Order: sequence, then structure tokens, then C-alpha cells
Amino acid sequence: MKVLLINGSPHAKGSTYTALHEMERVFAEEGIEVELIHIGKQDIRGCIACGGCRKKGSCVFDDAVNVVAEKFREADGLVIGSPVYYASANATAVAFLDRLFYSTPFDKTMKVGASVVSARRGGLSATFDELNKYFTISGMPVASSQYWNSIHGNNAEEAAQDLEGLQTMRTLARNMSFLIKSIALGKEKYGLPEKEQKVATNFIR
Repeated sequence: MKVLLINGSPHAKGSTYTALHEMERVFAEEGIEVELIHIGKQDIRGCIACGGCRKKGSCVFDDAVNVVAEKFREADGLVIGSPVYYASANATAVAFLDRLFYSTPFDKTMKVGASVVSARRGGLSATFDELNKYFTISGMPVASSQYWNSIHGNNAEEAAQDLEGLQTMRTLARNMSFLIKSIALGKEKYGLPEKEQKVATNFIR
């Protein structure tokens, strides 16, 4: 079993990393393999709605999105971490996620998702809601914790002092581990939920 941790912060070892690293330690205790990928400083452009991925099976812009897509295909869970900028996720992280989720044709049903956000002070819950939408449109169960998955701190040193935030991350990792293991057992016994052929409706009036 494997979980991908995506660090969307431009600071590789900042407060977002502090939260993800706290989860990483718990996943190791739970026997779940982890790969932490830092994309926050990479040159990742946004989706241009060209539709090329529908023909190619991957994004036409061959960068970190396509690299992570193959890892995502094999993973059982995905954690997205982002700092808060203007009550929103880092623009690089959003561009990455838009293209990752739109361009990947594989079924994401029952892969477990979780988002983690960090901020000096405010905008955490808005960013948390923003990131969770990638999971809920993809048939992915969303792991929860004892509080919204957030940590406070303007840098790694301050984030390390947010004891409740760190505990929230540990609880999240334990809950996510339980979900991943439980889903694996359920898939073995019952398989995935039956899917209807998708109906797509355009609102034109």
C-alpha cells in the first residue's frame, strides 16, 4: 500500500512540509509506503482546455504532472499539501492539480484523498474546501481528522509549535491508513461499486 504526499509549497522544508512530515512518520508506523513529492517551485503551467489528453492519454505538457500521474495510478492514497495565499491554495499547486486530475484517464474510485493546509493566520478552511473538491469529483473517499486538516505557522519552526495542528496530522494519517486498509479488504471481498454509464449535461438555458 502506498500514499503520495504532494508538497505544493515553494518552500521545500517550510510549514506545509512540517505537517506532511508528521503524517509521513505515522504512515511508516502503519506499514504504508510513502513518497513525498515537492512540486511547489517547479514551472507548471495551467490547463489550456485543448483536449489533447483525451487523445494522448496524458497531458500534452510533459512535465511533473505526467511523472506524478503514473505514481498516482499505482497509489492507494493522495495527500495534497498547500500553503494559503489570499485564502486560496498556491497557484502552482492548483495548476498541477487541475491538469493531474483532468488528464488522467484511469479510475480513481476508492483511492483515499486528504488535503493539508498551512497558514500564518487565516484562510485555512477556504483552502481546505478548495482542495477537497478534486477528490469528491473523482469518487475518492476523503479522510478526516479531529479538526480541519490545518497547521499554523509562518515557517517550519513556528509550525512545529502548533501542537494541536501536529496532532491533527497524526490523527489524519492514522484515519487515512485505516481507510486504505479497510478499502483494500472491501475490494477483495466485494469489488468496487457498480458504475453507471456517465451522463454529461450542458446547461444552455
